[in-house]
Amino acid sequence: MIPSMFLDKRLGDDKDYGLNLFKPNSDVCMKWLDLKEPGSVVYVSFGSLAAVGEEQMAELAWGLKRSNRCFLWTVRESEESKLPSDFVKETSDIGLIIKWCPQLQVLAHKSVGCFITHCGWNSTLEALSLGVPMVAMPQWTDQATNAKYITDVWHIVGVRVNVNEKGIVTKEEVERCIREVLESERSNAIRGNSDKLKRLAKMTIDVGGSSDFSSQSIFNFIIILKKINLS
Repeated sequence: MIPSMFLDKRLGDDKDYGLNLFKPNSDVCMKWLDLKEPGSVVYVSFGSLAAVGEEQMAELAWGLKRSNRCFLWTVRESEESKLPSDFVKETSDIGLIIKWCPQLQVLAHKSVGCFITHCGWNSTLEALSLGVPMVAMPQWTDQATNAKYITDVWHIVGVRVNVNEKGIVTKEEVERCIREVLESERSNAIRGNSDKLKRLAKMTIDVGGSSDFSSQSIFNFIIILKKINLS
């Protein structure tokens, strides 16, 4: 599923999915990221469908500010009204809030060191394939299962937030998770595991890899079916 140019680079024209639900502002995102130190930026996105409540949005916002880390936050137009009124102004020196961005290019950028994600499967797969550690903040459906794999199954490639008695992730918890991924004693291990999964993802779609083998097997099967029908 991940375009070839982000992994094995065997297909020079395979650079994106060819479809965006919203128009990304690529130039603004990439120019801003180019100015940041390697591994220093927290990227935040909850995909194209997940909606976060106003109280949760505020806690997430102030948690980002408390971390004192540069952040790139994708906030869809329908969600912008939930941001604290003075947040953008107070964080203009460290943050960039944008309606939509080219997520693959962002995750592949050297300045991105952490991804706060709702753990949708596409986002999870992209972060794994590009070696970006995650802060798992699942919202619904399969996302809790994906978060479990991120934190417990795939050799720990991220941490999962804890919620309070109201089901809210507090600003203190947001800050704690960011610092655990980027600054704690565990951060080196988390980054190392993420790099390992990135290498494995590349190997599996490269020539002779398991994904390459499966794709070729399906192609061969289709050819056989066509020959049978023709005969």
